[in-house]
Amino acid sequence: MFTLDEDERAIRDTAREFADEYLAPHAVEWDQNKHFPVDVLRKSGAVGLGGIYVGEEFGGSGLRRLDAVRIFEQLATGCPTVAAYISIHNMAAWMIDAYGDDDQRRQWLPGLTAMDQLASYALTEPGAGSDAAALTTRAVRDGDDYVVNGSKQFISGAGSNDLYVMMVRTQDTGARGISTLVIPADTPGLEVGPNEKKMGWNAQPTRQVILTDARVPVANRLGAEGDGFRIAMNGLNGGRLNIAACSVGGAQAALEKTVPYLAQRNAFGAPLLNNQALQFELADMRTELEAARTLLWRAAAALDADAPDKVELCAMAKRFATDAGFEVANAALQLHGGYGYLAEYGLEKIVRDLRVHQILEGTNEIMRMVVARSMTASVAGVS
Repeated sequence: MFTLDEDERAIRDTAREFADEYLAPHAVEWDQNKHFPVDVLRKSGAVGLGGIYVGEEFGGSGLRRLDAVRIFEQLATGCPTVAAYISIHNMAAWMIDAYGDDDQRRQWLPGLTAMDQLASYALTEPGAGSDAAALTTRAVRDGDDYVVNGSKQFISGAGSNDLYVMMVRTQDTGARGISTLVIPADTPGLEVGPNEKKMGWNAQPTRQVILTDARVPVANRLGAEGDGFRIAMNGLNGGRLNIAACSVGGAQAALEKTVPYLAQRNAFGAPLLNNQALQFELADMRTELEAARTLLWRAAAALDADAPDKVELCAMAKRFATDAGFEVANAALQLHGGYGYLAEYGLEKIVRDLRVHQILEGTNEIMRMVVARSMTASVAGVS
């Protein structure tokens, strides 16, 4: 797992080359202008990034989750925001591939894997974030359609995308009453709110999605009624790994900026890099990232193998890697001194982008709950 073969190195290197050529040179500008680079996303489809772990039958790359986390780490060295959106798109495409029937896969996957169409994952609501089973967006059966009413919050790509893979309530039975619909963005009755003003992730839009009597064909449902919560959670396992990889990649980029900066910057008559205290800090930063990367690869391998502890391992990796990534990026900014606070150096953008990774795909507090429940489930009286 820890020594890459020739094919694995080629996959990793292709992702890094894409990041270096198409993402890194523009990342600060996109952030400042709140520009969503759809043209670059189209280019990513041409190198297989639109369906990384979607089957090859409909244009996917057919790779493993282990390959995917290596890819997202490299993409995030160029821009964590754009890498994270590609992760969300891949999560939605995988859900269609994994749970859709042949007609659904044939209808949607070719456009998604080519990145000719963009997809968003829609679970969170204004009143249902961490408690996803409490969602209230309702889909009522009316002949061959569902009539959908409700709203979704914090939806990445909304307003610039083509499809939503959306979790809706079809029965009043808690988590068992949730279903998954694929809803085209141009569906009558579907509207989006203004682009949210955010701390980071400015190179992708984040909007509320409002549905008012929106008619969606029953044929657009993935799986059976009531399967939606399971589908959503299984999608999140991979999403958590990908966002953790984006944290590692963003922090790695920050660290790569820091060592040469300390070598060039003099203080008290010598390069800062000669200062042993700063060397120790660099060593700790690299160690934290290597530990995060190792746990991330371990969790990805467990997800590939459908291991019994895959859910807990994905939660552990997400919690550890997103915390470590933010702390390393923040330390890199500190080591740059006042220059780290300037936008042109790119450090403050990385810090702002990585902060949200500790919240989305399940907050890190929820990740601790997932791990703790797996440890205490067999003990009587513990809930």
